[in-house]
Amino acid sequence: MAKRNGGIIGPSNVPTGQYGGTASGVWRLRDAFNYIKAGLWPVAGNYPVGNSLRFNSGSSDSLTRTPATTGTSRRIMTFSFWTKRSGFETTNAYRLFSTFYSGGNNQFWIRFADNSEGINRMSIVSYDSGFSINLITTQVFTDPSAWYHFVIAFDTTQGTSSNRVKVYVNGSQITSFATSTYPSQNYDIQWNVTQPNEIGANAVSGNEFYNGYFSEINFIDGQALTPSSFGQTDSATGIWTPLPYTGTYGTNGFYLKFANSAALGTDSSGNANTFTVNNLTSVDQSTDTPTNNFCTINPLFPQNDSLAFTNGNLQAVKPSGTGGAVYYGNFGVTAGKWYWEMKCNAVGGNDQWIGIGQMRTLANSNYPGDDPYSVAAGSGGEVRYNNVTVSTYTMASWTAGDIIMVALDMDNSRVYWGKNGTWQDSGDPVTGTNPYTNATIFDGNFIFPVGSLYQSGGDVAYNFGSPSFTIASGNADGAGYGNFEYAVPSGYYSLNTKNLATFG
Repeated sequence: MAKRNGGIIGPSNVPTGQYGGTASGVWRLRDAFNYIKAGLWPVAGNYPVGNSLRFNSGSSDSLTRTPATTGTSRRIMTFSFWTKRSGFETTNAYRLFSTFYSGGNNQFWIRFADNSEGINRMSIVSYDSGFSINLITTQVFTDPSAWYHFVIAFDTTQGTSSNRVKVYVNGSQITSFATSTYPSQNYDIQWNVTQPNEIGANAVSGNEFYNGYFSEINFIDGQALTPSSFGQTDSATGIWTPLPYTGTYGTNGFYLKFANSAALGTDSSGNANTFTVNNLTSVDQSTDTPTNNFCTINPLFPQNDSLAFTNGNLQAVKPSGTGGAVYYGNFGVTAGKWYWEMKCNAVGGNDQWIGIGQMRTLANSNYPGDDPYSVAAGSGGEVRYNNVTVSTYTMASWTAGDIIMVALDMDNSRVYWGKNGTWQDSGDPVTGTNPYTNATIFDGNFIFPVGSLYQSGGDVAYNFGSPSFTIASGNADGAGYGNFEYAVPSGYYSLNTKNLATFG
């Protein structure tokens, strides 16, 4: 049974319609906290998913396969996949699946839409000299901490037009569309043909690269299935959770579970319909999955200056100028002991901060430690609280290549910083020696990982347990989760939903 203390902003796998994005794409934090307080944790079910694959548009990541033959059917097929978004465009689209050939007269795509279609809506198109299928949802998908499960089933042999394409999210059918062009009966869809099939990019033209995580991708050639073939509602929480698909796949069907870091495009369906990997490497294999959701940076938090978030919302870059750009993690906790790391890729001046804080006024601040509800260590070698240097805590400066450690003890209202394996100020998170503590910060509210970049060129990468950068050593927490550069203090845990359900 999941515990009620601790929290996550934007709970994983929220049943559709409860908290999804508003028309403006802004998460309703009040509702998220109510969800937390109800104790509805996204705990793992009977089928633990092991891996996902992290796509980054800046690296032009994609998977490509050209089928040797036309599939079992171009009229009947099903896509099932889980995704956790990490990019939200204002103008461009992100393609999930696509084909593109015959000079653009034959196209297929499933994508998060661009400005012309209504940003962050799902768009499903099959085009042959005109839009034979054109479905655009009214619902937007803008939760950066949620794993969404989509099932898109095609059966153009159906007599009723609206039955020829069915779209489901988290087990529920989407019935409201801003645009709803359904195919004619017995229409041949522009997928499952002997042309490049691409995942995570616009096939052939090579743009609209995806930002986000994929997990449990199933393509079923020749069957139109419902979500019950791939998932179920957890009876205790009402949360939609994965199930293993046990049916047949058809000629061009495939199952991508991303279990082999040396061959990330491996098809595990038994069909050997393996994809070519483009720019993705072993570091892009992640343990952030629909059954164990890891903390990332929350890109929806309103910074008072610009930041770019990449690599699955684990990397933050200050592109230009000066001025504080504060960011938060998307998990908040009220209990337990937690550990994470941050790698400095570039300092960009002595104004880079990492710490903890409540989600209060920092949107208008230059750095955490600027108010009474946060504290942070800075790259110049100091700890700040309420806009004053803490003279009683000794912190070393850091530069590019250094890794900063944070140990947060919510049970005893303490926080510790470390650098490259050494805890600062002779601290010891296990014994409780030499912590930083302040009753105003730890007053019963949710505490979040928080940081900021001030100078142009600042660049940091976070590791909450599923890193976006190469780990030389490899250390898990006491529950067996996470992959960290330095040893996790005994009794401290990585910020993921399995640990929150047990220790939070």
